[in-house]
Amino acid sequence: MEERRRHILAIINPVSGTGNKDKIPRLIDTVVDHERNLVSIMATEYPGHANEIAQQAVIDGIDVVVAIGGDGTVNEVGSALCGTDTALAIVPVGSGNGLARHLRLSMNASRALQVLNDGVVGKFDYCTINGKPFFCTCGMGFDAAVSYKFSNEGTRGFITYIKTALSEYIKYKPQDYIIDIDGKKMQEKAFVIACCNAAQYGNNAYIAPRATMQDGLLDVTVMHPFNIIQSPLIGARLFLRQLDHDHHVSIYRGRRVVIERRHDDILHIDGDPTMMPARIVVENINRGINILVPPSSLPNDV
Repeated sequence: MEERRRHILAIINPVSGTGNKDKIPRLIDTVVDHERNLVSIMATEYPGHANEIAQQAVIDGIDVVVAIGGDGTVNEVGSALCGTDTALAIVPVGSGNGLARHLRLSMNASRALQVLNDGVVGKFDYCTINGKPFFCTCGMGFDAAVSYKFSNEGTRGFITYIKTALSEYIKYKPQDYIIDIDGKKMQEKAFVIACCNAAQYGNNAYIAPRATMQDGLLDVTVMHPFNIIQSPLIGARLFLRQLDHDHHVSIYRGRRVVIERRHDDILHIDGDPTMMPARIVVENINRGINILVPPSSLPNDV
């Protein structure tokens, strides 16, 4: 009996990142093994469209939905696939690509598409913030302020992000928080609080260097106030995967985190800024989403 071809839906976000996506359909046609995979392609037309398409794909019994875009696109698609049998695949063509880098996916679109031929489905954690799923990081404080400013810039990319971060750093003031991690409360004045499922923001900036997506735990990175003289070393440690060695940084782990702020404010969810209430509840959902990854990503998830 002939083996059933796997049904794959590729969702392309044409406005993600900085590059042109016009060549992606031809790459799919060239790279994907069509004897084993039946592939359909759709492009998003407005914010939230990827989520709508992915929800319908689940109803239609699609085996794999491919998010072709950045972490925002991955969030939209993945949010529709949580708790279902449909697997998420990622072709990273965004600005930061934090989740794809964590899962050791190639940043080259052609090589990333190879996962549709030889990848394996693994069960990974996802998290929720006030019930909204995220897969990489959510955060408040300085990084949320940068995310908000970056989202309103006319250009994207790593250089624009760095320029935005430098301009925001000069004027940002640390905030007061009450943090409850699995029932243990603490008060903190923090520059950044990041709740992390994966290890990095993107562009190999490791905000939670030891985070893993299969342990059922959140890594909560609290960056305490520091002065401008200390900032270059902290920045270097962020990219050298050594942030946990800095005495201005505390990293905690837990399944459920409640954070209280003085007032409603901006935070970011997988890099996208949004306004949320003063009280935030973040929870880990252990191995709640299927993701198609290279075989090397499963034994030693980092």
